[in-house]
Amino acid sequence: MGKSVAMTGKNRKNGVEHRGRMPTNRRSGGKDGTIRFSVGRTDLGWVLVAGTGRGLRAISFGDSREALIDALKARFGKAEHRGGDPESGRWLSRVTEWIVSPRRGLDLPLDIRGTAFQRKVWRELCRIPAGRTASYGEVARRIGKPGSARAVGRACASNPLALAIPCHRVVRSDGDPGGYGGGVERKRALLEREGGTMMHA
Repeated sequence: MGKSVAMTGKNRKNGVEHRGRMPTNRRSGGKDGTIRFSVGRTDLGWVLVAGTGRGLRAISFGDSREALIDALKARFGKAEHRGGDPESGRWLSRVTEWIVSPRRGLDLPLDIRGTAFQRKVWRELCRIPAGRTASYGEVARRIGKPGSARAVGRACASNPLALAIPCHRVVRSDGDPGGYGGGVERKRALLEREGGTMMHA
């Protein structure tokens, strides 16, 4: 699996804050200490937030509370899971507020883990402002990898931090929304709330 990293220092771009230390390499199913999480219901369905002392590790949508928790425990099988603690509750409040008003910015510490290519794509996604979109091919060109639109799509699909890393702002070159881990209808709803328009090359 990819290298486990947290973005060093503080980098505020489009309302996203990355901070933390560079941890050692780990596999996503390895021992991760304590994973704190909270789950809440929004008008776009259930949403789960989870993380460690370094920051958020997951933000995900689902159709039921139970399914989201089961997926979290499967992903971090060797971790201790602690639900509903005050800090994860604060994370959840920020995320649900953002869903209602996405132009307010989502300012949370993120513990980002992935391959070098995935991290490069995710950093570029954080440069797409609310209300704009880019095609998979455009993102590929911006990271210096023209012709890797499919790989960009896979990196978007692997994004564990929906909303904080705004993969919903990446669409197909013909304007079709393309895929989304939280479901295409949620992707359409998020873009509509942001007033999404196609960003040209």
